[in-house]
Amino acid sequence: MADPCSFSSFNRCVTKHLNLTLHVDFDSRVIRGRVALTVEALQDRFSALTLDTKDLKIISVSAHGQAAQFTMGPKHSFKGTPLDVTLPFDLSRGQHVIVEVTYETSPSATALQWLTPEQTAGKKQPYLFSQCQAHHCRSMVPCQDSPSVKHTYYAQVSVPKELVAVMSAVGDGQEVDAQDNNRVVYRFRQPVPMPSYLIAIVVGALESRLNEGHTVYLERMIGRCMEGEQFRQFKAMGGWKDLQDSVNTFGVNNPLTNLVPSLQDVDPDEAFSSVPYEKGFALLYHLEELMGGPEVFMGFVKAYIQLFAYSSVTTEDWKTYLFTYFKDKVDILNKVDWNLWMFTPGMPPVRPQYDTSMADTCIALAHRWTTAKDQDLNTFTESDVKTLSSHQLIEFLSLLLQEDPLPLSHVKKMQELYDLNACMNSEIRCRWLRLCVRSKWEEAVPMALKMATEQGRMKFTRPLFREVFNFEKYREEAVSRFVAHRAAMHPVTSALVAKDLKVTTGL
Repeated sequence: MADPCSFSSFNRCVTKHLNLTLHVDFDSRVIRGRVALTVEALQDRFSALTLDTKDLKIISVSAHGQAAQFTMGPKHSFKGTPLDVTLPFDLSRGQHVIVEVTYETSPSATALQWLTPEQTAGKKQPYLFSQCQAHHCRSMVPCQDSPSVKHTYYAQVSVPKELVAVMSAVGDGQEVDAQDNNRVVYRFRQPVPMPSYLIAIVVGALESRLNEGHTVYLERMIGRCMEGEQFRQFKAMGGWKDLQDSVNTFGVNNPLTNLVPSLQDVDPDEAFSSVPYEKGFALLYHLEELMGGPEVFMGFVKAYIQLFAYSSVTTEDWKTYLFTYFKDKVDILNKVDWNLWMFTPGMPPVRPQYDTSMADTCIALAHRWTTAKDQDLNTFTESDVKTLSSHQLIEFLSLLLQEDPLPLSHVKKMQELYDLNACMNSEIRCRWLRLCVRSKWEEAVPMALKMATEQGRMKFTRPLFREVFNFEKYREEAVSRFVAHRAAMHPVTSALVAKDLKVTTGL
């Protein structure tokens, strides 16, 4: 197994557990950390390992308490810098060693976003949150930053006493920091082995309130249990449109639209899209139909999860088990064009025939708007959308976004009747504002830029900035607004929006 996005030597050794000690410094915008990695040798005479890092200051490395030699390799544009560690002794296959690294993060760590009190809802305390997916944990913790490596972890996090820390783990108590009475140490334990990209931390004035194709497939099966099969079909139709949008954005021949793309020398951030989610779902739905329906196929899904729980699975592993489970239907599976589905760019080779019952109203209303002349606008009324659910309203707007821009008179009439400017549902609002900006409605530009800069989800921020940027009259305003707000954005979001807007790093 290989991972072109990781330097770590996971074919020679594997991390089984992390023990983290973190000191969060809001003044310097850094985390001072110590991580003890329990590493298992996968070969005899094992004496050296490589960890992933990115913009980390490495202070010291030890192995079983003995000083270990280490060197930092050349820096790569998105993979970071390999940390090469030489152990002061050899290990045999199956033996474990505890490698301890003392380090400090950079103020510009791509996994971390630091907010000033003014940037928070409460306006009184600072805030920190992490986003390690897909390959940014290495900027927060030196580790084997590959999804093929799964480990448990324990963490102790020191924060100012006014703040609360939470992690992607079970709370294990808290106490006054023995080193500083003005700080509190929060403890966490994660007993379930997980990849490094799922390590997460949030620190702030918090109140206590209580992967990909397969994930989407299961999400929609849950929706089926709650709302019925028509709802699942409706959501699947929406997913197909999201996939079409991603393919259009990348380009129909772009290899990043492969279900199984090659990530050799490709920044995973730039590869992120709905493709693995929706193309993966489309394949699973196609197989469901071929194998005998949802009840039959869910038997495979359950068995697959039970067999491979807490382990890493390659595409070939998945396919082999699929053929093993459906051994009496191998002749049908052999007729599937696996190369077209997995290794060919663009839309899937088979378009599912989804039940359109819930979508018919949306389709009909969208068709009325796209074919209406100015003299037809008086035929629309407020009642057009009164009975639509939020999911249907999202679908209606998504359908309009797939067509040529509506005349400005149409979107103004739509606002007059439906008052979509007042809608605060982010999924609806983002689509509505994109539609308005495409139609060159200048009044919508400030609202689009406001939404793009006030919330941090890339799925909203990037499309909104792109729409305003494509409105030539406001291109410079899109750039200037981004430059003014980029420091408050998550580093990954900032970098990708900068690329969308053709903004150089120096601005």
